[in-house]
Amino acid sequence: MARRVAETAEGDRFPMTDNRSTASSTVTPLVHEGSLRSRLEALRELVGLSRTRLDSRTLSGAGRVLDEAAARRRLSGQHTVIAIAGATGSGKSQLFNALAGVTISETGVRRPTTAAPIACSWSDGAAGLIERLGIPPRLRRRPLPTGDGESPLRGLVLVDLPDHDSAAVQHRRHVDRILGLVDAVIWVVDPEKYADAVLHERYLRPMAAHAEVMFVVLNQVDRLPGEAAEQVLDDLRRLLDEDGIALGEYGEPGTTVLALSALTGDGVGELREVLGQFVSERGAANRRISADVDVAAARLRPLYATQRRTGLSEQAREEFSDRLADAVGATAAGEAAERAWLRNANRACGTPWLRLWRWYQDRGEPTTGRLPSRTQADEEATARQRVEQAVRTVADRASAGLPAPWAQAVREAALRGSQGLPEALDELTVRAGVPAGRPPRPGWWPVAVLTQACMTILQFLGGLWLLGQIIGVMAPNLGVPVLLMVIGIVGGPLIEWSCRMAARGPARRYGLEAERRLREAAAGCGRARVLDPVAAELLRYQEVREQYGKVVGAGR
Repeated sequence: MARRVAETAEGDRFPMTDNRSTASSTVTPLVHEGSLRSRLEALRELVGLSRTRLDSRTLSGAGRVLDEAAARRRLSGQHTVIAIAGATGSGKSQLFNALAGVTISETGVRRPTTAAPIACSWSDGAAGLIERLGIPPRLRRRPLPTGDGESPLRGLVLVDLPDHDSAAVQHRRHVDRILGLVDAVIWVVDPEKYADAVLHERYLRPMAAHAEVMFVVLNQVDRLPGEAAEQVLDDLRRLLDEDGIALGEYGEPGTTVLALSALTGDGVGELREVLGQFVSERGAANRRISADVDVAAARLRPLYATQRRTGLSEQAREEFSDRLADAVGATAAGEAAERAWLRNANRACGTPWLRLWRWYQDRGEPTTGRLPSRTQADEEATARQRVEQAVRTVADRASAGLPAPWAQAVREAALRGSQGLPEALDELTVRAGVPAGRPPRPGWWPVAVLTQACMTILQFLGGLWLLGQIIGVMAPNLGVPVLLMVIGIVGGPLIEWSCRMAARGPARRYGLEAERRLREAAAGCGRARVLDPVAAELLRYQEVREQYGKVVGAGR
């Protein structure tokens, strides 16, 4: 009964926050600085572009930072929420009361003493911030009025947390949850537990990026004799440095380390002065959010950053096109077209006797000039293997140096494009091959044919002339008919040889044109089915990498 009366009296002396008056007061929302606003926008864009490539668990940390930043922005920017955290027996509740100037948080030898977080606000308008922490109205307090005007801690919302090493699981959950929501933290350590591994490994080291919004206070220095306090303080600074925490010494931004005694009040005034300057700057919330962005960016770094040059080089593209051209037999098709052109030239410009002999030999062979491509089963299998190998090679080169998720996306894009690629190449080989019918003839071809016909006529005239002389119809004169026959016999092969030499150039150009046409068709098919999807994935990666650079670079 006596304890209830005491609690009631204490509640009357130190009233809880009036939610009605707070709600009616004007609250100025937090305004993000220009660089921080740009970083948050870039992080939001980064998460949006990455949702189709990364799982939700990977992006949950960045999404949580964005959500908390948006929630904090809607609340008061004139208040700074600082949590006092520490281990069992460190004296954090005692320090909390010393800063408030009145006993608000219960202290004593019973452990754990603080079972639930308690908030103390030095000014109105902080109800939204305290509600965000999940602290009920019955655990909200106001400090003892100083009576000498406005308090130097105006705008401060101080939260006394349960022990982070409490045996009660619920207490540790309170600590972990609220530490992720407050603007700054005061870590209270004592001479016995300042080097505790749980404190450094679970809290201080992971929060190294938040050095500018952390205070480390060595409490109970009244228990240390002589120069022992300075020695312990130096060792504490050494441990913080090993944790990667930048120390705010010599005017540099970082964690402030102080020594005090909440019991005797020694050093509490210095801490109150430091906190007053810290709160008056109104920058803790933005610095906390910026540090959260740094942590999220560091966790995402392996998924976006790479030290190698990425992308698909022009050489890799050309080699891929060459492999597809080899698979469809572009070179062989060009050589076949060249041979067909030469064969038609020989047939047209050869002597009648040779043409008759060749016709007899080739009468069963079609004269289309086309060489059927990959008609045998083994040739088709070999061509398919070449296509698959070409796709694998270009996918490996395109994904080289990329972070694992984006490299996998590039390979999957190439694999999807390769499905049906051999059949598409077979179809275009038929369409883009040598045109049906005889190859085109140059302008000198009819002249050569006419000249060859004249040589044949001379042979016939000379032969008939000699026959007439033999049967006595014509007067004997061997010179002229023999000369005509020799001219026809020698001139025919000579004209055929000349035409063969002259046909090499056009035949070569005809074959190269057929090869070029087939190569371009194969390259176009490979580009549309494989290279373009791969390029799209690489472009998406470049976009997310650019956004990641904004997230990281703007904070450096």
